[in-house]
Amino acid sequence: MAGVNKVILIGNVGKDPEVKVLENGVRVANFPLATTEIYKKDGNRLEQTEWHNIVLWRGLAEVTEKIVKKGATVYIEGKLRSRTWEDKDKVKRYSVEVVADTLTLLAGRRDDFHHHSSEDDFGNVDY
Repeated sequence: MAGVNKVILIGNVGKDPEVKVLENGVRVANFPLATTEIYKKDGNRLEQTEWHNIVLWRGLAEVTEKIVKKGATVYIEGKLRSRTWEDKDKVKRYSVEVVADTLTLLAGRRDDFHHHSSEDDFGNVDY
């Protein structure tokens, strides 16, 4: 049976996206996204913020570079992807990223609304 790997997030961009062009000319953008849950416990208002690493490829990376800035509120759809690598000190590192296939910039004014999605099958991308 096939599984489902689907992530939907609405949050605030933590810093301007970093965009790289790989040797084969493919663009990749990365930025941190903060999602905050607000709840009450014992009558006190509490906040729990989670940080997510967002990765966007090809056309979505180009769009991200043009329209996404630190502090922007965005809607992201994508899937979780984990990876491991060794850093310069030979220490094994591990991270979980959200590989986005839909990006919508959310804003207060209707003319500021931007929705973009990828036509690529990210399952076949070499990382």
